[in-house]
Amino acid sequence: MLIDRPLYLAQLERLRDKQIIKVITGIRRCGKSTLLDLFAARLIESGVPENRIIRLNLENPENADLLTYQALYSEIVRCLQPDGKNYILLDEVQMAEEFQRAVDGLFIREDCDVYVTGSNARLLSGELATLLSGRYVEIRMMPLSFAEYVSAVGSGDLAGSYRRYLETGSFPYTLGIADTHDCMDYLEGIYNTVVVKDVGTRRGIANVAALERVARFAFDNIGNLTSVNAVTKALNSGGRGLSVNTVEGYYRAFTESFLLYKAERFDVKGKQYLMSGAKYYAVDMGLRRYLLGAGRAYYGRQLENIVYLELLRRYRNVYVGKVGDMEIDFVVTSDAGQEYFQVAYTVIDDSGDTLRRELAPLERIHDHNPKYLLTMDVVPNASHNGIRQVNALDWLLGRGADAN
Repeated sequence: MLIDRPLYLAQLERLRDKQIIKVITGIRRCGKSTLLDLFAARLIESGVPENRIIRLNLENPENADLLTYQALYSEIVRCLQPDGKNYILLDEVQMAEEFQRAVDGLFIREDCDVYVTGSNARLLSGELATLLSGRYVEIRMMPLSFAEYVSAVGSGDLAGSYRRYLETGSFPYTLGIADTHDCMDYLEGIYNTVVVKDVGTRRGIANVAALERVARFAFDNIGNLTSVNAVTKALNSGGRGLSVNTVEGYYRAFTESFLLYKAERFDVKGKQYLMSGAKYYAVDMGLRRYLLGAGRAYYGRQLENIVYLELLRRYRNVYVGKVGDMEIDFVVTSDAGQEYFQVAYTVIDDSGDTLRRELAPLERIHDHNPKYLLTMDVVPNASHNGIRQVNALDWLLGRGADAN
């Protein structure tokens, strides 16, 4: 089953035929290959002949003889059709040695429109960034948003869909797996590929057990301010000998492989970015359940994690906010200005203390930018002195004027 990915397809459509390389990045199995399939179908629907679409997956053993830039470039040039545009769709392009040379060679041809995918942020670092500087745009892809998930499973039972979204995760293939244990087996495969193979083996990390300990700690610590020094101290409390540099390197590797996303801090009143502390969020709640088990749910922090990923889909820049000695869950910046988001699983209690506590940081901001309180409470959208309280599932689905 091909699940529609409207956000990413719209980006590809806008960039089609533009003289720029389209680079789609994201964790393994998030749907990058399927996105290229969907885009190829759109091209055909628009009248592009199939022989003008050159589609190669460099992880496919059938393409093992194309893993040098010379062989890859020569094969693609051999397939080009004359007198018109050819669309080059390359999966996991980093598998080819010095692939950037082939990509650059195709880019400078007027008869090629180039699209590539990769599973590591390092794809856009080093020599590629230097060689292709100003010649590419990155499309950052994630597993299914909640709206995409609901579009595939139906909207009859939103609460039930959300529970399964937490339990079995947002990777597209999990929708076709009915049994939860089978889903965990599938997620184990993704985890091992990313952590053990992509991070451990390819970086020459011998102590895979330590790497996995750091991964579990990071997934358990989502939504908490993180200091590498504090993480190292906590991990070494059992007598282990990890260094700060090692732990910092592991966290960097997890973000580069899109297993984790790092949210920097922003001082709202001081209008400056803060160097100390950051928060990390997991790419998928199913992977988190696989690593930690069902007993470490923390529904409020999971909701915060899901909201953060959704904000990354909607905005380019998302930060953890600081206002005085208080914290705002998220500050987003765009051409239209700033917006502020506070996330709580529920603010309903007899005393009203929870609602007051969640509103307090937003009330300290005296500008006129939009401010939102997102909760799972099923109540009519309300306004608290201009702070709009919105049901989180409605907001995730893009419903209503307050849903952004």
